[in-house]
Amino acid sequence: MAGRGIDFFALGIFIVISITLVYAIIGIHDIPYNIAKKRNHPHQDAIHTAGWVSLFLMHALWPFLWIWATMYRPDRGWGLMNRDERKEVKEGLIGSEAKALAAELEEVKARLALLEKKVTLNAKKEG
Repeated sequence: MAGRGIDFFALGIFIVISITLVYAIIGIHDIPYNIAKKRNHPHQDAIHTAGWVSLFLMHALWPFLWIWATMYRPDRGWGLMNRDERKEVKEGLIGSEAKALAAELEEVKARLALLEKKVTLNAKKEG
């Protein structure tokens, strides 16, 4: 009977520690989502859902979620381009492909102008 108060105190400590551990595990699994949210990641909802799934899969997905969340940055996107290519994209160009497309566009414009002239001449002949 004398140790009953100590038993309740120990039970209270056990409950507090258990609840703290549960919240800590959930908080740790939300770290990739918080990173994705901070970086305005386009897949932040998927990362958040996968974090919850990872809780039930013995934390197997969590390291990959961390990598996935940190790969994207708003200033450089996925980081697959070098600085010169990013500069070209910001200026509206995409290297040699842009030059080839511009040349093709000029050719199409010239052909369209020629067709318009032909249509106009045919309309004048018939009218």
